[in-house]
Amino acid sequence: MPDRKCPKCGGETKPGFLVDRDYGTQAPSEWVEGPVESSFWTGVKTRGRERKRVETSRCTRCGYLELYAP
Repeated sequence: MPDRKCPKCGGETKPGFLVDRDYGTQAPSEWVEGPVESSFWTGVKTRGRERKRVETSRCTRCGYLELYAP
């Protein structure tokens, strides 16, 4: 993801990512298609749904975060 200008203040943004943690593991955040459905075993149902890794950029001036799921 290329550097972009902040849509809030026009400052410089830097690419990065959000981390999800669970029971000693770490993974990048993902966007999952559709509404949230609870699952007793996994917390939420994701099987058979489109998934995209979430990319994030952060403004170095104001701290605004912008999320993308390309």
